[in-house]
Amino acid sequence: MELPIHSFASGASAGSLAVADSVFGQPYKEALVHQIVTAYFAGARQGTKAQKTRAEVRGGGAKPWKQKGMGRARAGTSRGPLWRAGGRAFAARPRSYDQKVNRKMYRGALCSILSELVRQDRLMVVDQLDVQEKKTKVLLASLARFGLTDVLLVADDVSDALYLSARNLYWVGLADVEAIDPALLISYAKVVVSQAAITRLQEQLS
Repeated sequence: MELPIHSFASGASAGSLAVADSVFGQPYKEALVHQIVTAYFAGARQGTKAQKTRAEVRGGGAKPWKQKGMGRARAGTSRGPLWRAGGRAFAARPRSYDQKVNRKMYRGALCSILSELVRQDRLMVVDQLDVQEKKTKVLLASLARFGLTDVLLVADDVSDALYLSARNLYWVGLADVEAIDPALLISYAKVVVSQAAITRLQEQLS
């Protein structure tokens, strides 16, 4: 499979790049992608919620009133689940929401997403992904040449100039190859990858 390469500085064509069908020519597996993305967001949950049971709340040692003759329902403690300031019947405990995902499934989901991005013409390869000056308007000029909005920039190595130029743009995502994950790839309308980054990404997924 051949992917066209564009010049990020001028917007002109800069040849093509041969990529493996095993990475960029896979069928889209919706169930697998859904499972991996769900597991990714589940793993990001803190799981630190905690509540107290009736045995853990303070007080409640004395019987509120005598058993009979009060005209009220029997009560042995004022810290039961039905009482104000009482303990919870099924108290939450700190827990982990991590879901097991093996390496083969994770790589398969990435290949499936990348292949679908290519089919939908949402993946663009550029010769290099960098700017000469630490100015947002320089990056905006480069993105305007391609009419890009809501875009993820994937570089082999994120330079300081590129980071400082993109950090004020809320609709521009920036990541290196190591930071790529399935949830990030499907979060943007367009993904722009440098030639060095896509070669490295292909080596990792092959």
